[in-house]
Amino acid sequence: MTPRIPLARPDGAPVSRRDVLGLAGLAGVGAALATPAQAQTAAPTVAGHGAVQPPPPRSGAPVFVLNSLDGDVSVIDSRRWVETQRIPTGKEPHHLYLTPDEHSVIVANAGSDSLTFIDPRTAEVQRTLRGILDPYHLRFSPDMKWFVTAANRLNHVDIYRWDGHNPTLVKRIATGRTPSHLWIDANSTTVWSSMQDSDELVTIDLASQTLTHRTPTGKLPADIFGTPDGRHLLLGLTGGTGVEIYDVAGGKAPELVGKIATGKGSHAFRAAGDQRHVYVSNRVANTISSIDYHEMKAVETLPGPSGPDCMDVSADGTLIMVGSRWAGKLSLIDVRQRKVVHQVKVGKSPHGVWTLDHAART
Repeated sequence: MTPRIPLARPDGAPVSRRDVLGLAGLAGVGAALATPAQAQTAAPTVAGHGAVQPPPPRSGAPVFVLNSLDGDVSVIDSRRWVETQRIPTGKEPHHLYLTPDEHSVIVANAGSDSLTFIDPRTAEVQRTLRGILDPYHLRFSPDMKWFVTAANRLNHVDIYRWDGHNPTLVKRIATGRTPSHLWIDANSTTVWSSMQDSDELVTIDLASQTLTHRTPTGKLPADIFGTPDGRHLLLGLTGGTGVEIYDVAGGKAPELVGKIATGKGSHAFRAAGDQRHVYVSNRVANTISSIDYHEMKAVETLPGPSGPDCMDVSADGTLIMVGSRWAGKLSLIDVRQRKVVHQVKVGKSPHGVWTLDHAART
């Protein structure tokens, strides 16, 4: 367990270091895992599976909000903007990711060493996969062969083979202090992980499963966004006031080439879907910045109330859905009006936000 430090939320309640930073929450959250009637439990080994089915249409999909301190997921009706149910998952659900076949969204339960598979269209729990150690952040490689998790509490990155149904552990890589967020390049050759407590960006070669570079960064690095041309990485600095730009063209070690001022506590990215802009939430400044990644500058500032964290963007690009961490709400921001137009009450310390009906990730 990560040691606590004397910090408090705006409401006066004590929180852990990782929860304050929006990088985890280590309060006691004893919510039960999905019941046998809801989920099928499987060991993390290779299993046979049938032919891959084409994904159904996306329209009208629910919005999922991970409540890290409640150990559950809020399901939001994206037409009426109301919470319709809570899904118990496990301790400390922080991030989620779509399977390559688009038939499941995986919720990573860091404190329960498990993954919960949920139907992204119906919100039905499909199964629970146990034995995945401390899955804080997670990603699939674009070629769909690799599944990677960052163990934020246990200081390692795990590389799994993905057979279309289950992950099989290939290599556990000791990284140093507190791996946080992951990014995988478009060629499925390289993984980058931010190192929250050692202020580094580490580079991992997927083919050999080896750590190849350590690059010093600014304070408390968090989320990573790679530009579609493969030339640059953007790195949010939760302990700073903006975003660092790294040149990674040609597979070289990351080289710091610039900084973009956004606001205090720059944290999580989400592409606007127009192949030019990416949003970053500024956790301390309570704002969201739009970055033009062609010109590498911030071009707009939007409101982001009560500790904005993870976001998603509607398919038409007009609505940002962001977790307001300290308020326990999902905030809806109208991009054109540049204002908060609605909030939905969810659980404690909302972190990951995701919907299938989203804008393109570039």
